[in-house]
Amino acid sequence: MNYTLNFAPVWQNLDHLLAGLALGLQLALVGIAIGCLIGLATAFALLSPVRALRWLAGGYVTLVRNTPILVLILLLYFALPSVGIRLDKLSSFLITLALYAGAYLAEVFRGGLMAIPKGQREAGLAIGLREWQIKAYVIIPVMLRNVLPSLSNSFISLFKDTSLAAAIAVPELTYQARKINLESYRVIETWLVTSALYILTCYVIALLLRQLERRLSLTR
Repeated sequence: MNYTLNFAPVWQNLDHLLAGLALGLQLALVGIAIGCLIGLATAFALLSPVRALRWLAGGYVTLVRNTPILVLILLLYFALPSVGIRLDKLSSFLITLALYAGAYLAEVFRGGLMAIPKGQREAGLAIGLREWQIKAYVIIPVMLRNVLPSLSNSFISLFKDTSLAAAIAVPELTYQARKINLESYRVIETWLVTSALYILTCYVIALLLRQLERRLSLTR
């Protein structure tokens, strides 16, 4: 085997890799933000006294959590046009990412909501707060603080899942790496640098989120 490492083609296209990395981070941030809203609404529905809401929320969570995200991506992008719904590749991937995140976060939030003592709701009612005010100003802030470690893990996992956007030609990091690989045939060098970028980014994200967790824990 006479393979000689040559990183020159990769360094020449480093700006494309960094642009793909930035796009992946943006997709993960938007996906987790929308996913939090979906997950929060679903978590309340799962705990609702209305049976129909519980069934709908449970069906959504079960369906999405048991379907590979790649299948969902391909379904939204390639199958929806056949029923008259056309989405561009970025929109279809973001919708998939948000729905996928929402299904997993629903269970995280449901556990967080169930862990909040009932006395906090009763205290809110005692001082004259309405139900929506208790949820907005008491229950949700406390719950988010309690589930922050799980939320952090979900965000890192979601960022890594953005690599699947390459399947529908969204120009994130993995797509750019595949393009460099096809043009230069430097397989080892391209994927070594790409892996290093993913690892470094996830490590920095984890550090920042741990700092946030520590700061919030000090204010309790």
